[in-house]
Amino acid sequence: MLSFNTFIERRKKMKAMRTVKRFLMDQKGTETVEWAIIIGLIAVGAIAFIALIGPWVTTQFKNLATALGV
Repeated sequence: MLSFNTFIERRKKMKAMRTVKRFLMDQKGTETVEWAIIIGLIAVGAIAFIALIGPWVTTQFKNLATALGV
C-alpha cells in the first residue's frame, strides 16, 4: 500500500510531466519564433550588405565631388 507522501510525490511528478508534455506540444508561439528568426537574418544580411558597400559609396561620392570641383 502506498503511503500518503509517496502518493503526493507521484502526483507531483505526473503533473510536472503533463506540464512538460503540454509545453512541448504547444504550437502557438512557434510561428512567432520563426518570424523573429527570419527578421533577424534579414537584419544581419542588411547590416552586412551596408558594411560591404559603404567604402564603395564613399569612394563614389568623393569622385563625384572631385569631378564637380567641390
